[in-house]
Amino acid sequence: MTDNVQYLADRLAIGDLLNGWIYRDQSQWDELAKLFHPDGTIEVTWFEGLASEFIKGSMRMGESDIGTKHLIGVPTVTFNAAQNKALAITNAMIIGQNSKLALGATCHNRFFDMIEKRNGEWKILRRQVVYDFGSFDFPLGFVEIDREAAASYPLAYAPLAYMLEKSGFPVQRVFATKGSELEKTLQKETAAWLAA
Repeated sequence: MTDNVQYLADRLAIGDLLNGWIYRDQSQWDELAKLFHPDGTIEVTWFEGLASEFIKGSMRMGESDIGTKHLIGVPTVTFNAAQNKALAITNAMIIGQNSKLALGATCHNRFFDMIEKRNGEWKILRRQVVYDFGSFDFPLGFVEIDREAAASYPLAYAPLAYMLEKSGFPVQRVFATKGSELEKTLQKETAAWLAA
């Protein structure tokens, strides 16, 4: 393949890879597993660790009162010189709802995906998230929330974290938010990985 054709093929493959997150919303766990390398990891509000363990946790969540949907944008993709590693940054929306509590949350975020091409196939090595802003959703009308508990999280993802906590999926640490020092650190780390 010419360089240009290979570039376009790789961009298309990465776009399809990231759109595969729909498998999580559809409980297609075997397909979801194919998005990650065996040593792939993920860090989101309620989980940090191997993607294989995240899938097990997602299966538990799927059996709970929580339902989720993810809307995925078109990624910006930056390749390394050898074009065997890529950093993809993708706008997304996380929409979650606890049917028992009649309480939901919508959160705007960006996925930072470190992606490697191994044996001719692109898969995610590490997925991290930066949270931009969020809001509560009340599908049946306003529900009283514990404002003090909600305020214990960064505002950008407080509604999502609160709903997860009340649903039995607690948030264990502070995550990167738009413009935060954690986001700046993430940007530096991913850029260094890509250049290495």
